[in-house]
Amino acid sequence: MHDALESPEPLKLFPERIFYKIGEAGKIVGVESYVLRYWETEFPFLKPRKTSSGQRIYTKDDVDLLTQIKKLLHEEKYTIEGVRKKLSSGALKTNSDDKILEAPIPAVQDARSTSGNAEVLKAVKQRLAKLLGDLS
Repeated sequence: MHDALESPEPLKLFPERIFYKIGEAGKIVGVESYVLRYWETEFPFLKPRKTSSGQRIYTKDDVDLLTQIKKLLHEEKYTIEGVRKKLSSGALKTNSDDKILEAPIPAVQDARSTSGNAEVLKAVKQRLAKLLGDLS
């Protein structure tokens, strides 16, 4: 097993990207990939996205959460159940802006429907504005 990176901001050593593969996330956090897969089974709030081929991809927020889990387990000596309770009880930060990105874009039943198109455009515009804000 390898240690966590010795930098106070380990993500600075990795290229700034929207997503990190499971191996990259493991290196940043300082645990093996199989540990991350195990944590997924133990913590219901940990749900990395998957590509169409099934590969797990982690956002910076996911990596921050993984770092927090590792700190609670390894440094503060919480049990798995203790971490689950602590992070599920509200200590887990939620960002209402993320709901914009996770909400499904409404499907347009009829391409000639201008009201349906307006809803789709509004949802896309919200997501793009959120992404632009994140990049700034």
